[in-house]
Amino acid sequence: MASAPAPKASVIIPANNEEAYIGACLDRLAASAGDAPFETLVVANACTDRTVAIAQEVADLSTNPARPVRIIDTDKGGKLGALQLGDDAARAPIRIYLDADVTVSPGLIPALIAMLDTGAPRYASGTPRIAPAQSPVTRAYARFWQKLPFVTTGVPGFGIFAVNGPGRARWDTWPEIISDDTFARLNFSPEERVRLPQTYRWPMIEGLSGLIRVRRRQDRGVREIGEKFPRLLQNADPAASSGGAKLKAILRDPLGFLVYGFIALCVRLPGGKGDWARGR
Repeated sequence: MASAPAPKASVIIPANNEEAYIGACLDRLAASAGDAPFETLVVANACTDRTVAIAQEVADLSTNPARPVRIIDTDKGGKLGALQLGDDAARAPIRIYLDADVTVSPGLIPALIAMLDTGAPRYASGTPRIAPAQSPVTRAYARFWQKLPFVTTGVPGFGIFAVNGPGRARWDTWPEIISDDTFARLNFSPEERVRLPQTYRWPMIEGLSGLIRVRRRQDRGVREIGEKFPRLLQNADPAASSGGAKLKAILRDPLGFLVYGFIALCVRLPGGKGDWARGR
């Protein structure tokens, strides 16, 4: 029997108590189009639910030797530590970092692999789609938020981002920070970042208090990078602060803007913690 081909990419999924999402995440990866070989590493960190059992069941049922699923089970919590464990175990130069609650379209993983198969440092992601929300507040916020230039024209990478070998070489181990996706993205100039048309679905947290908590964490994460890695701010995307585009978004959706603006105001009020919080 011929041996399985070496993977061209390693998909690293940090997972902490993701039993409600990990099955769908892995199923959609398995449904990826094409025949590009890639491995999936689920790094279950400090899980107390059925995340490991569900992921292991998927791995055991996998019939494609070119796309193996491996489980790394650690009792040490923390997303950045999980990312590092995944990197340490990865066998491929292309690294795709995927949140456990994200589902990818069939064409995204092969498109990322094709785009990153180059000797030049590159960072890439797909085109995000917000999963349908139950809360009216979240629906209004998401409707406005996804029209902002940072989302529509940039390469934000929330939920999934990928780098090739020369790109990953730009930093050593993952630092202990809040915002891993921002840190990775700002290690590349805007010209080195690529947005692909293939989509992925990302859930947004439900309700006003959750949105305030997560937005506060996101803002704190950006400030932290400015404090610890100020040189990276030179790679910030100017389009993210486009006033004209924001004005158009306001005129198209004044209710969404009111919700978005109210949450932004609450985030700036004193109080609240800026440590890690789920994005949904």
